[in-house]
Amino acid sequence: MVDIPTIPEFYRNKTIFITGGSGFIGKVLVEKLLRSCPDLKTIYLLLREKKGLSPEERIKTITDLPLFDVLKSKNPDSLNKIKIVVGDVRELDLGLNLQERQILIDEVNVVFHGAASVRFDDSLTDAVILNTRGTREVAKLVLEMKNLDVFVHISTTYCNSDRKVVEERLYPAVAEWEKTIEIAENIDRHTLNVLTEKYIHPQPNTYTFAKSLGEHVVYDMCNGRIPLVVYRPSVIISTNIEPIPGWIDNFNGPIGLTVGSGKGLVRIIYSDPNNITDYMPVDVTAKALIISSWKQATYKDASHRLNPSFYNGSNNDVNNTTIQTVVDLGTEIWKECPYDNVLWYPNPKITKCYYNYVFQMLMYQLIPALLIDGMLKLMGERPMLTKLQRKIHTANVALAYFTHNNWKFVNSNFFNLVEELLPADFDSFSYKYENTVIYTYIFDCISGTKKYLLKENDINKAKKHFLRMWVLAKIFNFLWYLGLFWLIFIKIEVVSLVFDNYNDMIWQTGVNWIN
Repeated sequence: MVDIPTIPEFYRNKTIFITGGSGFIGKVLVEKLLRSCPDLKTIYLLLREKKGLSPEERIKTITDLPLFDVLKSKNPDSLNKIKIVVGDVRELDLGLNLQERQILIDEVNVVFHGAASVRFDDSLTDAVILNTRGTREVAKLVLEMKNLDVFVHISTTYCNSDRKVVEERLYPAVAEWEKTIEIAENIDRHTLNVLTEKYIHPQPNTYTFAKSLGEHVVYDMCNGRIPLVVYRPSVIISTNIEPIPGWIDNFNGPIGLTVGSGKGLVRIIYSDPNNITDYMPVDVTAKALIISSWKQATYKDASHRLNPSFYNGSNNDVNNTTIQTVVDLGTEIWKECPYDNVLWYPNPKITKCYYNYVFQMLMYQLIPALLIDGMLKLMGERPMLTKLQRKIHTANVALAYFTHNNWKFVNSNFFNLVEELLPADFDSFSYKYENTVIYTYIFDCISGTKKYLLKENDINKAKKHFLRMWVLAKIFNFLWYLGLFWLIFIKIEVVSLVFDNYNDMIWQTGVNWIN
């Protein structure tokens, strides 16, 4: 009887191919593989050609991030295992030249397909070409690989958002993926834009639609032929623990709204305050991807290996936190860890009424932005706030479907992954997410955005400015309520007195006329 290898033993001398390796999840996945599976052979990253930068320079751009500091302090030579193959998921055959394609076919043992557009407002053409046809092109390559152990396709929990309960299985397709790819390739964009809403129904946007078809692509092409994992991460945000708490490299989704709120740019959020936030730390996701690949590839029963596995990487029923709670915690944390040069004291409100949102957005965000931009223009400076407010409003509306609805993502397979770890792997790969203290995690997220996104390091200066904004906000609120009091109790009384005198005058005039 052959014992099951540990995860590092499984990955020893393995060659890995990753699409989306320069993305958020991809970077963390690469770092975790190199740090915890030091004997792997090579990691090939599929990257688009970038003029003026050599492959070595592009690798250096990625590995110079603070994310890789721990790895470089322990095993700097491991970075030499990263290799770039030039290609593009949007192209047929991934845009690979024949020589590099053959290298991948001959050498690769594990594939992680994570390249995707996560924009909710992509045209149907762009979303399908990248997220559906691109997945088909990856699957075609995978099926040619001579020494493949496992193929991991990264999807999203929201690809079945038309269902309130999403289990860890494949659901019927809302359209035929082969026909949809053909439509995206041959029908002009204008016609597709007109028909998009009807064609993707009941999916809320082109992203979830194209990703849902991507699951059917890999299932139809790989089921029974190669070991396949379909991993569905939820909303991915900052690292929880590894390799450093709070690391983040993008403003996508809730992170952008968090920074905007902390800077005083966002005063009103369009959401249901009681909605549950289904976020997942990116380091937990990287661990789950690696564990699931190991588990699928090491099944002793061949029929079990060739039966695709589905995982919902969701925090459903674990550390459930409402959006209102997150905002309240953020408001407290900003007092300890404020951003530099906040434009206004951060105290965002939440409303699920669209008309209330629009009114407050105009009053407290857009109009002040227009006034400040006008002043900047008069001073010869470049206006920027109106453009920022436009982006913030677009993000608020784009996220509305997801911040006004709740889903139950059944995640037993995801959490059972940890239970199936070998004792030797537990320290390196276990994710005890249920033990995470929410306040601590959100504090790390906010301090991480401050440090890694905004490059702000002077906390004392930030606190002084924050205090000034707090005082200014209190003075403004006092004057606002004083003016309101004057309007209601004094101004109206004067108007009423004048009106009463006017009525008396009219009455007396009438009496005199009659007499």
